[in-house]
Amino acid sequence: MGSLYMFVQTILSYQMQPKIHGKQVFWIRLLLVIWCGVSALSMLTCSSVLHSGNFGTDLEQKLHWNPEDKGYVLHMITTAAEWSMSFSFFGFFLTYIRDFQKISLRVEANLHGLTLYDTAPCPINNERTWLLSRDI
Repeated sequence: MGSLYMFVQTILSYQMQPKIHGKQVFWIRLLLVIWCGVSALSMLTCSSVLHSGNFGTDLEQKLHWNPEDKGYVLHMITTAAEWSMSFSFFGFFLTYIRDFQKISLRVEANLHGLTLYDTAPCPINNERTWLLSRDI
């Protein structure tokens, strides 16, 4: 699902250039999507070959692998591809830094009662202000 999200966001990045951000953001995101796709494909391929039954049936319970074990190389490739895919996700999310720098949020809290359990509105504004300043 993360790969699909990255792909959709890359298409949106293509459509947003050059008004929202430059071409380099699109190209960086495209490279990261390709990196993620290659990692996912190699991970799924090696994992399916590893679990095909040719290397034993107890692979799911195996916690520690030794270099002399059957399927060790495929296991290492699968593990490296999984880590590679996670780093591509991390790199992709870092491309949002400039986008989020253009956004500012402001939060306003309104108390509609004397306590969180009151259902009646707060009768006096001054009392509510005093209660809020006292709790701070």
